[in-house]
Amino acid sequence: MSFLKKLIRKKEEKVVTEVKKTELEELCGDDKETYEALLSTMFLDPREIRTSIGEAEEKAKEFENSGDRLKAVTQYQIAGRLAISEGDVEKVKKFFGKCQELSETDWPILKIPEKAVAKAQEYYKKYLKE
Repeated sequence: MSFLKKLIRKKEEKVVTEVKKTELEELCGDDKETYEALLSTMFLDPREIRTSIGEAEEKAKEFENSGDRLKAVTQYQIAGRLAISEGDVEKVKKFFGKCQELSETDWPILKIPEKAVAKAQEYYKKYLKE
């Protein structure tokens, strides 16, 4: 009978694991809206990107003019992400606005662009020291 008790007790024990928050989660804290807006839009390390905002925008326009909406949205996303890394709120609105228009998908960053870009800049200053 003691064997069965041990077996049952082991099943009843709960394994508690600690989930470590990412740097972005820690920085955003309880501000879930900003976290969600940045989670799908910002480059965590934009230094790794080998294209410029201008190049991405040019390619996006070419794809848009040729009718390839998916590739256009992808290029506008890249341009928007680079604009976040540069702290350019107006370009963030412009590029993610185009993404929203072409993909008919809501982009949370468009609801709070100033706040999201400010938090992203805080992230870059804190975690991307050279």
